[in-house]
Amino acid sequence: MSAAAPARQAQVWLTTNNHQYALAPMAPATFGNGQDLPLAIDIAPLDQRQAMVGFGASITDASALLIQNLQPEARANLLQELFGRQGDGIGLSFARLTIGASDFSRSHYSLDDSPGNAPDPQLAHFSIAPNLADVVPVTRAALAINPDLKVMASPWSAPAWMKSNRNLIQGTLDPAAYDAFARYLLKYVDAYAEEGIPIWALTVQNEPDFEPASYPGMRFNAPARARFIGEHLGPLLAARGAAAPLLFDWDHNWSKPHEPLGVLNDPKASRYVNAVAWHCYEGTPDAQSPVHAAFPDKDVYMTECSGGAWEPLISGGLTLQARRLIIESVRHDARGVLFWNLALDQDGGPHTGGCDTCRGVVDIDTRTGTITRTDEYYALAHASRFVPPGAHRVGSSDEVDGVDNVAFINPDGGRVLVVTNSAPLPRTFSVREGDATFRYTLPGKSLATFTWSP
Repeated sequence: MSAAAPARQAQVWLTTNNHQYALAPMAPATFGNGQDLPLAIDIAPLDQRQAMVGFGASITDASALLIQNLQPEARANLLQELFGRQGDGIGLSFARLTIGASDFSRSHYSLDDSPGNAPDPQLAHFSIAPNLADVVPVTRAALAINPDLKVMASPWSAPAWMKSNRNLIQGTLDPAAYDAFARYLLKYVDAYAEEGIPIWALTVQNEPDFEPASYPGMRFNAPARARFIGEHLGPLLAARGAAAPLLFDWDHNWSKPHEPLGVLNDPKASRYVNAVAWHCYEGTPDAQSPVHAAFPDKDVYMTECSGGAWEPLISGGLTLQARRLIIESVRHDARGVLFWNLALDQDGGPHTGGCDTCRGVVDIDTRTGTITRTDEYYALAHASRFVPPGAHRVGSSDEVDGVDNVAFINPDGGRVLVVTNSAPLPRTFSVREGDATFRYTLPGKSLATFTWSP
């Protein structure tokens, strides 16, 4: 008499809002033929949606400096943990760089700061020297660990001599400098390629509907972006053929979908745009889907969302970040999700102007070298560690009673389900794929990942 086949199980990893459990392996859930509970998640593996590029964060000047300044062994271990897939690695596969300074830089600069702010249309003063001590080596080290890492890049401002106010802070791009700015962006791509860092995608301006008063920025509205892309940058990209980086428009908040629509409705510009990039600071993730529905050939990416000490993050905590970015953004078509600073110090810096309450994916105490893994780390890890590039999001039930989810099928056929319980009390739910069901009770304010084989 042969032994019965072992029951199929789902492996479980759990993080609670207070980090009592932090990406902790739990007892597996066992599949059976039970009935659905009132709170039920139904997985539809044949309903395949977008292929995922991945999850990650920005290697800002601040992040790169902090990581580079770690002791060599600590630096190597941290980068392996962040970008590797072996052991405890969380497998980040998507990253963002700043073209010149952001608020998370130690000074304000562009990559073509000419003497006396004199016009430099030949870009004779172009140099990535400000990045060679930290951003370049840290990004190169990440690529050595994960050669498939996708790196995008965004400028916070054109060089001051290209702008209406001749200043890195505020102002607009002078139309007479459109050609020079297009060549500036591609000169950056070429300079990074020479350093062994392929730039996979570009945006033409970070947060183009905002002129910050204390750090580099540049207002660049939809009609201006459409003209710049359609008549200047786009043709230069097209001339490079398959070697050209992708181009994402917008790179700003969910609250103004009319802005990317303004560019995509311009036929001259739209042909060169591959995707729309979104930020989380105003609006809600459901803004992504109507834009994607109107232009289904344009992909969707979430390219910036910071953790920090402000509402609603303080009260929402881990589950708010995981629900908005990992679950809802992806359910609304995002192929990739980026948090903001990969690393910040114990004071939320270094920075020059801008946010003084931001939090990194990891926080590095420069006094002791202690590394703290934040809510953003765990929100990312619950997806990035288990969902490799090439996985497809698949259909699954909508949110019920504070329980949200997103489901994937990996290239090897494995199933991944990420679930948040935003309520303060435990929630018990069932998960069904076909005829098989398991049940699980998720603690209040917690996040879990379930994996199983078909």
